[in-house]
Amino acid sequence: MFLNKAAVGVASSFVLLILASRCGGNSDPGAGNDATGEWRHYAADRASTKYSPLDQINPSNVDRLREVWRWTSVETEADTEYRGGQYKSTPLYIDGTLYITTSLSQVAAIDPGTGETLWVYDPKSYEAGRPANAGFQHRGLEYWSGEIDGEPVERLLYAAHHRRLISLDRLTGEPDPAFGDGGMVNTALGLGREINERQYTHSAPPIVCADVIVLGSIISDGPRGPKMPPGHVRGYDVRTGEQRWIFRTIPQPGEFGNETWLDGSWEYSGNTNVWTMMSCDDELGFVYLPVSTPTNDWYGGHRRGDNLFAESLVALDARTGERRWHFQAVRHGLWDYDLASAPNLLDITVDGRRIKAVAQVSKQGITYVFDRETGEPVWPIDEIPVPQTTVPGEWSSPTQPMPTKPPPFERLGFTEDDLIDFTPELRAEALEIAEDYVLGPIYTPPLEVREGGRLGVLTLPSAAGGANWRGAAVDPEAGVLYVPSMTKVMSFGVQPADAARSEFRYVDALGLLEGPRGLPLVKPPYSRITAINLNRGEHLWQVAHGPGPKDHPAIAHLDLPDLGSASHGILSNGGLVLTRDLIFIIQADYDSSRMTFMGNAGHIRAYDKRDGAKLWEHRVEPTPHGTPMTYLHEGRQYVAFTVGAGRWEQIPALVALALE
Repeated sequence: MFLNKAAVGVASSFVLLILASRCGGNSDPGAGNDATGEWRHYAADRASTKYSPLDQINPSNVDRLREVWRWTSVETEADTEYRGGQYKSTPLYIDGTLYITTSLSQVAAIDPGTGETLWVYDPKSYEAGRPANAGFQHRGLEYWSGEIDGEPVERLLYAAHHRRLISLDRLTGEPDPAFGDGGMVNTALGLGREINERQYTHSAPPIVCADVIVLGSIISDGPRGPKMPPGHVRGYDVRTGEQRWIFRTIPQPGEFGNETWLDGSWEYSGNTNVWTMMSCDDELGFVYLPVSTPTNDWYGGHRRGDNLFAESLVALDARTGERRWHFQAVRHGLWDYDLASAPNLLDITVDGRRIKAVAQVSKQGITYVFDRETGEPVWPIDEIPVPQTTVPGEWSSPTQPMPTKPPPFERLGFTEDDLIDFTPELRAEALEIAEDYVLGPIYTPPLEVREGGRLGVLTLPSAAGGANWRGAAVDPEAGVLYVPSMTKVMSFGVQPADAARSEFRYVDALGLLEGPRGLPLVKPPYSRITAINLNRGEHLWQVAHGPGPKDHPAIAHLDLPDLGSASHGILSNGGLVLTRDLIFIIQADYDSSRMTFMGNAGHIRAYDKRDGAKLWEHRVEPTPHGTPMTYLHEGRQYVAFTVGAGRWEQIPALVALALE
C-alpha cells in the first residue's frame, strides 16, 4: 500500500506486487461474449465485466500494436451549430459490424476492418437544444435479439438527448414501426408528475433484462430550487415500447422508504436518478440500479431524512419492477457521492462457499460486495459514527456504513499527513494552504462558508475522485476486480443563497484545490489501478497510472517514478478493458507544470493483469475519453476507443488498434 512518508519513500512504494492467484470461476451471469470475439453490450456483457477472453494480443507482442484505422464521427457532418462534448461512446461489435452513437445522439454502423461508414441514423435530437447537465455527451447502445410474431429480429436500442427511447433494426438502421410511435417513445411522459423537459435527458445506454428495456436518466445538477424532475426508473416492453412499470427512486406515500423523506420532501424533491450504466443477471431476471444523489448535491435542508433510495444499489425484478433488495451506501448525501458506475456481477468462492456476487465500486473509494440474489453482504458492514452538520436547517445521519472487506482502494478522510512533502519547502507551502480549511475523516459534512472563516472542508476522496462513471472491470475466471481511480481533493462548503437567484436556503461553495506551485495538494499517487481478489476480499496489487507531475520544475530533480496522472476538473480518468492477459486503459495527458490542465492528447496503456507491470503505451491525439473495447474480426483482434471533443475543436473519432 502507499505510505505517508517523505517524497522519495512514498514514490518508491507505489507498487504493491502481490501476484494474483487465478482462483475461483464463473458462470457468466450476463450472457455476453464468447470465443467468437463479439462485444454485444456496453461493458461486453450485461454483467458489466468489460472482459474478453481474446489473447491474440498478449504480453509477448503488445508492443507491436499500431493504429490501423480512424473513423471520424458523423457528428461533424450534422446540420447544426452545436458541437459535441467529450466523445465517450463505446461501440458494440455484432456479427461483423461495429455500431456506435455520436455525441449528438446519432447512430452509425461501421466496417470493423476499415472504419468505413455503412449507414447512419440521425433523429436530429439536437434540434431540441442543449441537453441537460453535461450537454452533448453520449455513451452508447444496447442490443437485443428475439422473436416478434414468430420471426427472428435484432434491435439496437438507445435513449437520445431529446427524451426519446429509440428502437432500430440492426441490419438497416431503420426505426422499428411497431415500437412506440414510429420507433420512438417519449420518455418525458409517464413519470407521475409533469417535468421541465429541459432539465431531463439521457446519455447512458439502457439495458434489456428479461425482455424489458430498463431506462434511467440525467437530470440537471445545477438546480435553482428543490423542485426538480424525479429520477424514477422505468421498464418498457422491448417489442412494443409500452411502459410496463415504474420504480420510484423517491418513494411516494404507501411505498417502502417514504418515511425517510421528512416534512413531505418526497412530493417535490428530484434527481435521485440512475444517470450511469446498469447491470443484469439474465438467469435471475434481476436488474441492478446504481442510484445518485437527490436535489441538491451539497445541501439537504429541504429534504431532511435518510432519503432512500438515493445513493443506493437497488435490485429489481426486471419483469415487474418490484424491489427485491437494496443497500444504501450513503444516508442523506451531502458530498455528491453518486453510485456512478454499473456494478460488476460475478461468481466467487469465499471460505469454500460459492456466492453469486455483485460488486459496486464508489466515488468514496469503497467496494461493496453482496450476494446478488439476496442482498446479504459477503463480509460484514459496520456502522461508523461520523461528524455532524453545523449548517442551519441541515440534517445529517449520525452513522454511515463501512465494509470490513475489501480494504478501500483510495485514502479515506484528510489529515496533515496527506499533504505533499516532496521537499521541506513544498511541505510548508502545503500546510499554509491547508490552514484555511477544515480537515477531517470521511463523511465530514460541508460547512457554512463565512467571511473571515474557514473556506470549506477538504475531502478525500471527493466527488472528483475515487471511481467514477467508467467503473471497474472483472476477470470472471479469477474473481479479480480491477478498479481505476483518482485521488483528487475538493473543498466542500455551502453559503447562503441569493433569494433573487435561488429558492434554496444554501447553495454550494465548492472548489477544486491546487497545491503549491500548481502541484497537487496531497501525496501521490494521483491516479491508480487496484486489483482486488473478491474470493478473499484482499488487494493483490496497486500501481500508479501515468507519469503525473514528476517533471514539474519543483520536483524534477528528485528523479521520481510514476506518480499517477489525474485528469482535468471532475472528469473520471481512464476506462479499462480486460483480455485474457492484459489490461488496456486510456488516460488524458496534462501539462506537468500545472496538474489540473488537460491537454489535447493522451495515452492508451497495457498492463499485465498478474502484477500490474506496465508493458506498453501509445500516445494518441486528440484526448481519449471513451472506455475501450476489443473484438475479433476476420481472425484479427482489435482494440478500439473514442477520442476528441468537438466543443473544444478536437475532431471526435473512433480509433482502432491492431498488431502490425
